[in-house]
Amino acid sequence: MEENDFISIWLEETGNPAIEELTQQNDELAAKASERLAEKGLSATDLAIAVDINPDEIQRWLSGRHSFSSAVLEEISEVLNGRL
Repeated sequence: MEENDFISIWLEETGNPAIEELTQQNDELAAKASERLAEKGLSATDLAIAVDINPDEIQRWLSGRHSFSSAVLEEISEVLNGRL
């Protein structure tokens, strides 16, 4: 992309609404997951074991520094909603 590309300039000035929405959704999901873990008395490590994902990756997701695919989010949801 060129430096003076209109789209690049617009994104730099206004941000990207789609990315901002996805970021907000990810933050909300992470907060709900943290609440659900606390309700069940479970740790992020317990969740990582249940979905066979590295505990560090789960921690990054719960802190908002990482996002998962919809398939992984569905698996996490199943675990948090009683499959554990």
